[in-house]
Amino acid sequence: MTVAIGVVGCAGRMGRMVIQEVLTTEGCVLAGGTEGPDEHVGSDLGPLIGVEPIGATIGDDPVELFSSSDAVIDFTVPAATRIHATAAEETGTAFVVGTTGLSAEDQAAIESAARKAPIVQAPNFSIGTNLLFALTKQVAAKLDPDYDIEVLEMHHRHKVDAPSGTALGIGQAAAAGRAVRLDDVARYAREGQTGPRATGEIGFATLRGGGVIGDHTVMFSNEDERLELTHKANSRGIFAGGAVRAALWLQGKKPGLYGMADVLGLN
Repeated sequence: MTVAIGVVGCAGRMGRMVIQEVLTTEGCVLAGGTEGPDEHVGSDLGPLIGVEPIGATIGDDPVELFSSSDAVIDFTVPAATRIHATAAEETGTAFVVGTTGLSAEDQAAIESAARKAPIVQAPNFSIGTNLLFALTKQVAAKLDPDYDIEVLEMHHRHKVDAPSGTALGIGQAAAAGRAVRLDDVARYAREGQTGPRATGEIGFATLRGGGVIGDHTVMFSNEDERLELTHKANSRGIFAGGAVRAALWLQGKKPGLYGMADVLGLN
């Protein structure tokens, strides 16, 4: 079976990576892409990634793209993802969401769409990072509460949300391991006279600079030792590859909201 995959935000950095991944993955065909009104609309997708025309064009109507695709992949921005979720709900098309920095309203739109369409949503689509999530949950469950948990992340200077979606995913995994809600124990910033560290707190530290694709470390520390688990991304291709894998996995699945742990069989 050949799966037709559409790419929203196709002219962006991740959109172009996804196009390349679709074109080089067996069993996939590129259905098309969308962008906002700009010079790309109406053009062939091939030149976007430096190849000859491939017979798939750039449009500006998400519903049209969803209707002509077996799955659509989204690494855009929250406002656009909310529109795309509505298109997935309207058409029932499989939807892969990699956008981070979502508001509660944005997330509600995705969850509403998942009642009509199968959706994979993840803060990070690399296999290594999803193994890090699983390991973090296991370690947090095994260690005593006197181990403090801190999450450190660094990304390129252009990233607009903080902490990263991946860092929050690590925090969620640690909180799940301790059977608590992250919202109840998270500490996102420290400045000035903060007082002693609260017991059970899960702290976050954010760094931005240069062209770092994504570095994440979770630390478990007590008075006697420190355990660190780290993942470093060397290429954005790992995210595109995971997203395409998720799009293929969604074929034939019932409507619902799934994660990369489901795709990788980690649950």
